[in-house]
Amino acid sequence: MTRLLKAAWVIGRRDFTATVFSKTFIFFLLTPLFPVVIGVLFGGIGARVATQAAQPRVAVVASAADFARLDGARDRLQSAFGERPMVELVRAEPAGPPDAQQRDLLASKSQPVVAVLTGGLAQPRLTGTMEPNGTIAGQVRAMVESARAPPPSAPPVAVRATASSTGSESRSRAITAQMGQTILFFLTLILATMMLSQLIEEKSNKIIEVVAAAVPIEAIFLGKLFAMLAASIVGLIVWVTAGAAAVSLLAPGGTGSLPTPAVGPAMFLLFIAIYFSMNYLLLGSVFLSIGAQASSPREVQTLSMPASVAQILVFGFAALAVGSVGSTLAIAGAIFPLSSPLVMVAYAAEEPALWPHALAIAWQILWIGIVIVISARLFRKTVLKSGPVKRSWWRRASA
Repeated sequence: MTRLLKAAWVIGRRDFTATVFSKTFIFFLLTPLFPVVIGVLFGGIGARVATQAAQPRVAVVASAADFARLDGARDRLQSAFGERPMVELVRAEPAGPPDAQQRDLLASKSQPVVAVLTGGLAQPRLTGTMEPNGTIAGQVRAMVESARAPPPSAPPVAVRATASSTGSESRSRAITAQMGQTILFFLTLILATMMLSQLIEEKSNKIIEVVAAAVPIEAIFLGKLFAMLAASIVGLIVWVTAGAAAVSLLAPGGTGSLPTPAVGPAMFLLFIAIYFSMNYLLLGSVFLSIGAQASSPREVQTLSMPASVAQILVFGFAALAVGSVGSTLAIAGAIFPLSSPLVMVAYAAEEPALWPHALAIAWQILWIGIVIVISARLFRKTVLKSGPVKRSWWRRASA
């Protein structure tokens, strides 16, 4: 056992040094920056297009006085709707027969509208392509009723803001739980997949066969697994530090403006690191055993696809536990080994209790040991069968 651990330490130190102190590791650290930039760019463009497309325009055939009252009512209602798009009102001076003007406005291409409001505030009539009880008709009705109402004689509602409330805390903690789960899932999936390419490269160059002649196969498995975990944690520390610095510089209020997890920011970051390690060891063991059975990148993609799809389903299952702490679904997600780290990250964001994490971590360590033993045996059986002498079982089946 001591010889196995010493050999695993040598392999792990070799792989960790070769990974972290390489030029490609710098580009690896920049990898999360690209989806963030693309997401912000296209998210802003998409939100702008969606807002413009979702803001319908209604022509109002009315006097200047009636239109001013309607437009004022719209401004008052807009503050209640916030960022949600409301109907845009454009005034049309009454001219000629109302029905003919209405048809001309609906057919106009220079200033397209979805509906026309005629009759003023006395006898309003809305005509256009819309549902009678839909959003457009409902907003126009609210504007007309607000414009008809006399100015209130009583003082307006006094609003006093408080620092926090149970409703706002619950919502912010649910958002934190979803963010934690998403970060954990994508980082684990990306980093576990990267380990396959390294293994395939060593198998194709026969390096792993040379190393296997000097140390036990299990030591190679453990060394590679924990070396990539250590390199991934280095990347995680760099990304968290860079993210905190960016928030401090760009966001009003700095990191203090972020939602506060139930266990506190420091403990939440610690749980992120712990559950990332657990999730990585579980998924990395599976991917490493898959990589040992493949001899080319194409075979890696074919074999790893079911594992990736299954992990996506596990992520969806774990996401259902957000906001339902203590439910049967959340308990089942915490017990199932592959979803347990993701569910417990959400638990740390939503509940302050610490003792469930001790049970969950012990449970996950047990399953990590089981998965590593099984994966190491598969790794031992297949890692040296990379030559063309004996074909793999899936090749024989397809022949």
